[in-house]
Amino acid sequence: MAVGGQAGGLVLRRVVRGQRGRVVTASALGMTHQACEALVPVVIGAAIDSAFATGSGEALLRWLLVLGVLFLVLSTCYRTSARIAEGAGEHAAHLLRLELGARVLDPRGGADANRLPGALTSVATNDASRVGSVAEVLPYGCAAIAALVVSAVALFGISVPLGLLVLLGIPPLLWLGHRISRPLERRSEAEQESAAYASGVAADLVSGLRVLKGMGAESAAVARYRTTSQDSLAAALRAARSRAGHEGALLGLTGVFIALIGIAGAYLAMDGSISVGDLVAAVGLAQFLLGPFQLLAYANAEFAQARASARRIAEVLASPAAVAGGERAPIGTEAGRVRLHDVHLGALRGVDLDLPAGSLTGIVTRDPAVAQDLLLALARETDPADGHVELDGVPLTELDPGLLRRTVLVAHHDADLFEGSLLNVVRAGASTADGTDRRPVEAALTASGADEVARVLPGGADTVLAERGRSLSGGQRQRVALARALAADSPVLVLHDPTTAVDTVTESRIAARLREIRRGRTTVLVTTSPALLAVTDRVVVLDGGTVTADGSHAELLADDTTYRAAVLA
Repeated sequence: MAVGGQAGGLVLRRVVRGQRGRVVTASALGMTHQACEALVPVVIGAAIDSAFATGSGEALLRWLLVLGVLFLVLSTCYRTSARIAEGAGEHAAHLLRLELGARVLDPRGGADANRLPGALTSVATNDASRVGSVAEVLPYGCAAIAALVVSAVALFGISVPLGLLVLLGIPPLLWLGHRISRPLERRSEAEQESAAYASGVAADLVSGLRVLKGMGAESAAVARYRTTSQDSLAAALRAARSRAGHEGALLGLTGVFIALIGIAGAYLAMDGSISVGDLVAAVGLAQFLLGPFQLLAYANAEFAQARASARRIAEVLASPAAVAGGERAPIGTEAGRVRLHDVHLGALRGVDLDLPAGSLTGIVTRDPAVAQDLLLALARETDPADGHVELDGVPLTELDPGLLRRTVLVAHHDADLFEGSLLNVVRAGASTADGTDRRPVEAALTASGADEVARVLPGGADTVLAERGRSLSGGQRQRVALARALAADSPVLVLHDPTTAVDTVTESRIAARLREIRRGRTTVLVTTSPALLAVTDRVVVLDGGTVTADGSHAELLADDTTYRAAVLA
């Protein structure tokens, strides 16, 4: 918790430094506004003593003019300060979201480890907003302190005992407010954790809704979410009760303090130590002090919640990378030789494999874990425990992860489609994503059969797809995902089961076109599809995590029983 608290404090300080100009300007204007508000009862008291007591109309007009100027200044300063402070908070939250997005999308990975997508979304929205609000709330806190100082000075001018009462009473009140905020901070962090987990579970259930319906598991899923939601609600109610108790306790302490000031002023007036105008000013200042104390209570509560959220943001930003970052760049776009040397990773047990540049290789395995770990190794999402993977003779660990991903594209079987038109979804993967050259995109659409999908959609290729492509059938989604991968035209392309939901006739057409569009480029097909394997240059069989056979599709069908069982099952 101490380390997390320090990291959270660094996040808060960075937020304030990033908005220093806006915060300072808003604070100065806010302090001017509060100072003018504090002077209002003082001016009224002076008017009573110098105008009403003497009956001077000229003096009354003069003090009314002073009051008018005060209200003009405080009104202008308040509006401007509020606008600048709110802008500072929004800018700070926006910058935090950009920073979180950059960390989540960092090619080295690691930010999503042990976190549901919905939890990361909650951190980037709710937590970022709460931490960003520090830049908005800080000017209010500064303005409240300025109001207390001006009030204390004014009361000193009226009566030294009253001034001492305020100066000596404010520090204990501020200290008590900080101590009272501790439970709120703890419960706010628990509330955000529960809300993030509930959001993650909800996103998980929605993404798998079709599967749940197919399994008839809707009731179990609803029960799971209901339990998670109730836990989140309970945490939110605990945090709300804590905030209510925090604000109530501060207001109670403030009320007692203001009452003491009023009683002391009344006693001094009865004793003749201060005039009637001074008494009015003292009582007015005592009532005015309620506003600054409420501002401090509000700021204190916001800071407590922001500290809890800052720790959560700091944890994401400080997440260890899944792989270390290299510095070298791949040698060029015409290469593409991939070699695995004695690779041990998960289910892989000493895999040795040479994929020549420009080759079309099929890899067959009946174990999904072997296929998944092979994809992780080739994409360098995880480094092997032993052995290494090379690209054109250079270990992947020495290459910059971001540049490596542009050279080696691994298209997973369950790759998601983003919301947007079919054309833009495919174009997102193209090397000419700016749309200046549509030929690669059109070629990818044709090779994958996604052009046929576009023809049956109401708006053709400009039809907007729902999130994750839910408006398409399984086979249509696969063809669009394959088109996106082909449009990237990467020197090395690894495809995992790209046609499992496609009919056999369409699959055969895709296989022939795939070989043609990838001619001269290194392509790896991790699949058991006979149609796709038939167009490969060679096929490698992985059984038990090791290479057990290597040959052409026809040779392996004739000679290898494991291969026949995997491909013809």
